[in-house]
Amino acid sequence: MTLIQLHYILTIAETRSLNKAAELLYVSQPSLTSAVKELEKELGITIFNRGGRGVTLTNDGTEFLLHAKELYGQYESILQKYGTGGSYKKKFGVSTQHYSFAVKAFVDMAKFFDMSQYEFAIRETRTSEVISDVSSMKSEIGVLYLSDFNRKSMTKLLHSASLEFHHLIDCNAYVYLWKGHPLAKEPEICFEQLQSYPCLSFEQGDNSAFYLAEEILSTSDYRQTIKANDRATMLNLMIGLNGYTLCSGIICEELNGSDYIAVPFHDSNPEEDSAMEIGYITRKNVLLSQMGERYIEEIRKYLKL
Repeated sequence: MTLIQLHYILTIAETRSLNKAAELLYVSQPSLTSAVKELEKELGITIFNRGGRGVTLTNDGTEFLLHAKELYGQYESILQKYGTGGSYKKKFGVSTQHYSFAVKAFVDMAKFFDMSQYEFAIRETRTSEVISDVSSMKSEIGVLYLSDFNRKSMTKLLHSASLEFHHLIDCNAYVYLWKGHPLAKEPEICFEQLQSYPCLSFEQGDNSAFYLAEEILSTSDYRQTIKANDRATMLNLMIGLNGYTLCSGIICEELNGSDYIAVPFHDSNPEEDSAMEIGYITRKNVLLSQMGERYIEEIRKYLKL
């Protein structure tokens, strides 16, 4: 059974005439008759009664016509959406930990394309959801970091989700705070200096493992901690409570404003490695789309790689 045969059957049923159907379909009547007989033989039923006054549907033909209309209607819907001039929009999504440079690159990528022809999505979200989104193809690319502390667990998690990690840049930890913070003018900041101020971190959900934390040195002993769900709230807490967070030092003033700075973090404990390896994840053996390639190009451009 083919779509052409279904189209023939529907046209014959509508016109109730082989001659008229053949004219509308631009085929000869013998070819049309032959196609109908082949389908009837394949299905083991008689679809039409043929008489001097035209053709009529048999009982089996009436029942079959209902299914034929449904199937051919779905085919036409697909053509309407995906065919030439259709309404289908190519989709591209990014899921990322809370990095302003990842959002900046997304903005620059989107400007490169005619956004009326695409459906773009960027999701600043929890680490586990970054991994889940890329694994399920909800997002094509995920942005996150690895460190000596989380590398073993994260690598195992990525492998089980059929994901690959692609290195972008290595960077040391910085203390991210607002310009009015008492420590803002320090050349570098150590843990001892931070004990009087609340450490801010992004909430990862109930019972989340430490290795899913976005912030480096997440297992250190902090006297005061506050969790937030989004970057805007975290920035407000930095001003309102003199809070801070540990970050990569890669900040985007265009998006976050100029009221925040990153001061080098001095790790007084030589046993703890505060270096971060930032990269992106993709599904294994999956080539990036044109949008994905452009997005990574914009990240590399911003990071000056």
